[in-house]
Amino acid sequence: MNKDTILLAQLNPIVGNTDYNYNKALEYLERARSQGIKLVVYPELFLLGYPPIDLIERYPLLVEQNLQYLSEFAKKCTNISALIGFCEFNKNPCGKKYFNSAAYLHNGKIEKIMRKSLLPNYSEFNEARYFQAAEFNSDERIINFNNYRAGVIICEENWNDFDFFDKPLYAFDPLQKLAEEQKPDFIINLSASPTRAKKEQLLNNMLSNCAKKYSMPVVYVNQTGSTDGISFCGTSRVYDKNGELIARAKSFCEDYFTVTPYKSEVNRIEPLVKGLDRTLNSQKEFSLDYEPDLERTFLTITSAIKDYFSKNGFQHAVLGLSGGLDSSCCAALLTFALGAKNVIGVSMPSDITSSQSKNDAKELALNLGISFFEIPIKNMTEASSKTFNEIFDKINAVWGDFRYKAPLTFDNIQARSRAMILWGISNEFGSTLPIATSDKSELYMGYATINGDMSGGYAPVCDVTKTKLFALARWINGNAPVKNAIPEAVLTKPPGAELAINPKTGKPLLAEEALMPYEFLDEVIWRLENLQQSAKEMLAEKFLYEKKENVSFEQKKLWLEKFAKRVQGAQFKWSIMPPGPIVDARSIVRSEYVQPIASKLKF
Repeated sequence: MNKDTILLAQLNPIVGNTDYNYNKALEYLERARSQGIKLVVYPELFLLGYPPIDLIERYPLLVEQNLQYLSEFAKKCTNISALIGFCEFNKNPCGKKYFNSAAYLHNGKIEKIMRKSLLPNYSEFNEARYFQAAEFNSDERIINFNNYRAGVIICEENWNDFDFFDKPLYAFDPLQKLAEEQKPDFIINLSASPTRAKKEQLLNNMLSNCAKKYSMPVVYVNQTGSTDGISFCGTSRVYDKNGELIARAKSFCEDYFTVTPYKSEVNRIEPLVKGLDRTLNSQKEFSLDYEPDLERTFLTITSAIKDYFSKNGFQHAVLGLSGGLDSSCCAALLTFALGAKNVIGVSMPSDITSSQSKNDAKELALNLGISFFEIPIKNMTEASSKTFNEIFDKINAVWGDFRYKAPLTFDNIQARSRAMILWGISNEFGSTLPIATSDKSELYMGYATINGDMSGGYAPVCDVTKTKLFALARWINGNAPVKNAIPEAVLTKPPGAELAINPKTGKPLLAEEALMPYEFLDEVIWRLENLQQSAKEMLAEKFLYEKKENVSFEQKKLWLEKFAKRVQGAQFKWSIMPPGPIVDARSIVRSEYVQPIASKLKF
């Protein structure tokens, strides 16, 4: 092994499991030592696990434990050095309790400690809630590696270049200060940077720009794996002094990744997730061409499922199979994440359920090789309806008759009966988790039943819009381990919950009849999340849907008004959704977005 070789330990920590994280770090250290490698770099906050959120506020013992392991780990660093992220107490009388820190371990001791100065407090990040921003001293950020002087920064400290960002978030740029004051030979960045739509474009261009701007290589190590809804893709890399990529690790898995900052011929460049190379220079605009992001979406969700189940001690998943798109995609994603033997699909038809839907659910389960059962809910819904009607009559006698003209009671009885069956299976059989199958478009509109189809322990597609989900289903059929698993009929029939009859057609009410065309709805969501446009601004814009369909100004206005009204009413539903993976550039997953339930939305 070249004497200038550095090991980037791209690993998947478990938040709060300091014993596991320490042993994983030690495994990579010993392997590197046996190969003559002199420096191992771990991700940000690795010993504690990222992100800890409020865990350390409630359990400071975990911080004590990670400090004990740091001391033990330092003793192992003889004839080899390490850079590792950890959490430490802030011993100053003022400020937050903790620092997000990195330690340089050398000659069997903790030689240097570097404390993070820029704390992200946006999107899924909330570091300022529990960490203290440290004063940045550039001379404390230099470590000696062979004949080189390496400058060390921690994640967000690389994200405030005044020339690269239109509106930097912080008053100073740590990387600029380090580069200009210390002139290191290269930069090492310890990161825990989540994956999102278009994130690779931003990350690649930013790191390349920094390397070129200061004419020094940038070495970037990122964690992988998932914590609840926050997923990390790994994809650690190195850029040379000209801003050219000379090394890149695998994506969405742990990787023992050796690099040299100066010798590209001994590095390996793993391919990006398929399609992402097409997004490196893409524009910020709405598109129905989801192809460049579909493999990343698939890997984000399946890796998030794997980690959520394994880290929380679950093994089996049970979900309702309606024969529709949402449940079909969820079943496929669960199968590829957990294995067919660990997934059970349950068809729970009512009198409204079509034979086509029942057949599609059965065919899907057969294609995937998962266990399948059909449990009609007629007896449950009839018994519930009888009981409710008796109760309603008694309440009516007390309060008077102000019941809804068209109540949703029976619709919701069906959805909640199905949820009761799934939770019953979960309660009866160990390590089994029921799945919520709602997608992002319908969650935005509140088109989901509390304690019904929203009910579950995990929500795999809660951040995937309906139009993207159709594209993902097509991608799964062509690229996943089981080809053509999702029946063609599922991909061609209009979505509908089959909970009510449309009085105008006499047929089950379709989702777009209750809401609006999904292509229009999903662009509204995109414009709101990414451009923060108001309804008035959207009225002045030409939507993709309008370019192929004749939509009057009055109809467009009505759809936007419906969107605003339903979003306002959906706030409580968002607040009780189970965890699910963040996929899009912006999200309503509550680990990122929280809006007061008692708020008034003037859209």
